[in-house]
Amino acid sequence: MHDVSQLDLARLRRSCADCSLAQLCLPAGIDRNDLGRLDTLVQKRRPLHRGDHLFRAGDALGSVFVASEGTFKTVVINESGEEHVLGFHLPGELFGLDAVGSGRHRCEAIALEDAKVCELPFSSLATVAAQLPSLQRQLLRVMGQSSDRDHDLVDVLSRRQASERIALFLLGLRDRYRRIGQSGEDVHLPMSREEIGRHLGLALETVSRGFSRLHEDGVIDVRGRHVRVLDEAALRTPASGCEQDAHKASRARPRA
Repeated sequence: MHDVSQLDLARLRRSCADCSLAQLCLPAGIDRNDLGRLDTLVQKRRPLHRGDHLFRAGDALGSVFVASEGTFKTVVINESGEEHVLGFHLPGELFGLDAVGSGRHRCEAIALEDAKVCELPFSSLATVAAQLPSLQRQLLRVMGQSSDRDHDLVDVLSRRQASERIALFLLGLRDRYRRIGQSGEDVHLPMSREEIGRHLGLALETVSRGFSRLHEDGVIDVRGRHVRVLDEAALRTPASGCEQDAHKASRARPRA
C-alpha cells in the first residue's frame, strides 16, 4: 500500500522546485507516486521579462500556466487599439483557461514584472486528472474560482461609483493574496494605476483621486505600489454600496 500523506504548500514547493502551484496541486490524500507524476508533468519555462507575452489572442491551446514568480495581466485589444484588462493573475494562480472552450486563446497574457512560469500541457493534465480524482476535484475548484472572479468583475463594473469599484478591487486583491499564502496586510500592486483603470472601467485620474481620498481619510496607507488597509470597516462601506445609499438619502432628505 502506498504511503499516503497530506500535502502542505511548503512540501509541495520542495517537490516541484519552488513552483507555487498553490491553487492547483494541493489535493488531500495524494500519494507520493502520484505526486511524482505531477512533478514530471510540469514543464519549467524560461524566465519572462516585464512586457513579454506568454500567449496571444488566437494562439491554439497548448498549456495552462501558473506563475511561480511575478504577476500577469490578461487583456483584449479592440479595433481602435484600446486595451481592456480582463484580469490580473498572481503567483500560484492558474490561468490560460480562456482557451479551454474554443481551443484558442481569446486574450493576451502579458508579464507585469519579471516572472517565472510553470507550463502544464493541457492534454497531459487532463489525462492525469482523469486518473487522480483528488486532482480532478482541485481543477474543478480552480475553474470555479476563475468563474467567480469573472462574476465579481461584472459586479464591480456594474457599480456606478468609482469609490465602490476601487474598494471592491482592493478587498478582492487582498483576499487573493491571503489565498495563496501571503498575509494580505500589505498589498503589493504590480499593476499601474492606469492598468487598474483599464480593468475597472475608470480614467487614470479617477483612480488616482480614489486612492488619494482613501489615503487622506485614513482608510488605507499608500506608499507607491504598496497598500495597507488601516480601516477595513470603512473600506467595506463603499464596497457594499452603503456610501451611495447614504448619498442618495442625504439628497432626498427635505431641507429645513
